[in-house]
Amino acid sequence: MMSFGAFIRELNSSRVEGELVKTFLYLIISSVIALGILYFIRLRSIEDFAQNYGIFIFLSALSYAIILPSVRHVRAYKELHCMAGMMVGMTTGMIAGFLSGFYIAATNGMFVGSVFGMIVGIMIGVWNGRCCGVMGIMEGLMAGFMGGLMGAMTAVMLLNDHLRAAAIIVFLIGATTLVGLHYLVYREMKESDCPCKEDYFLIILSNIILIAVTTWIMVFGPRSALFGG
Repeated sequence: MMSFGAFIRELNSSRVEGELVKTFLYLIISSVIALGILYFIRLRSIEDFAQNYGIFIFLSALSYAIILPSVRHVRAYKELHCMAGMMVGMTTGMIAGFLSGFYIAATNGMFVGSVFGMIVGIMIGVWNGRCCGVMGIMEGLMAGFMGGLMGAMTAVMLLNDHLRAAAIIVFLIGATTLVGLHYLVYREMKESDCPCKEDYFLIILSNIILIAVTTWIMVFGPRSALFGG
């Protein structure tokens, strides 16, 4: 527990851990700006937009804002030990795939949710997992594949049984898991320097693309027969 306290203190330091909260806030701000632009350009004309899609778009923005800082955290150290790198690939691939698949399936059905969740989960899992080579890449690929399918399936199974409450619960569990992942990376690498310094452009751009694509698919994308598609 003492090392976890040290990790919390590092959130105010000059190391990369000290930029995690700042990165989260930047991603939230960029999502709000992107969604605001989309709303005034196109989405405000959609009937019952907030009622039908609001909570899922909101949770998507929060989810990307907690998932993408892990990319920046891992990239700062370039290479992690094999077991830690495999856990990074597996965790980010699973959480990214499950959450994104869940939110899309909740509005569009299982097929679209599964495909989208697998794509997002595999991309982020492989991106992060490559920090330890091919084993981390394989973990990210497998976890993204499974997470996307499981998230979409869970959403469809809960369509008539507190779907929105479940969406909040799975988000909170995913967020807690990712906090644990950041702590794991810190414990593994706290004695190392952070050789890689980079700005926020790549992470913010990735976030804007993800939230824009997610919103477009929810509102205008194909739907299963369950949703009148």
